[in-house]
Amino acid sequence: MDSEIVYDFSPVFIIYKSGRIERLTGETIVQSSLTPHNGVVSKDVVYSPGDNLSVRIFLPEKAAKTGEKLPLLVYFHGGAFIIETPFSPTYHTFLTTAVSASDCIAVSVDYRRPPEHPIPIPYDDSWTSLKWVFTHIAGCGPENWLNKHADFSKVFLAGDS
Repeated sequence: MDSEIVYDFSPVFIIYKSGRIERLTGETIVQSSLTPHNGVVSKDVVYSPGDNLSVRIFLPEKAAKTGEKLPLLVYFHGGAFIIETPFSPTYHTFLTTAVSASDCIAVSVDYRRPPEHPIPIPYDDSWTSLKWVFTHIAGCGPENWLNKHADFSKVFLAGDS
């Protein structure tokens, strides 16, 4: 491992001469759980196997039991495309709270991040995730939670930076 720094953007990240990126924040992972937290269950589902990209789906526990259709929120995490993921404590907690408060099903999208994967790769990954989500519109996509619980007449896109 080299130690020659090209760019030091502490406390966010450091880029080394070798091209290695050291992210100093936003890398902690919270596991998804079928055990309810704040009345919400979650799971991770691969949407782009070739790129090993997943979404985290959040579902109110009561909907999991009743089978009711809920508005669908597709969420793109912030972090200047460089830090954070849908699996970080920041976004796991935020989406759990949002789903609990709004009674919706949410899909939080993971995408490849710069600088290793320059723009427009994160945009392309996000577009791929939307196309994957909408394969469920007729109720026969690869993910049962979306087939069973997403009301595709009520879809909302959101995110932050």
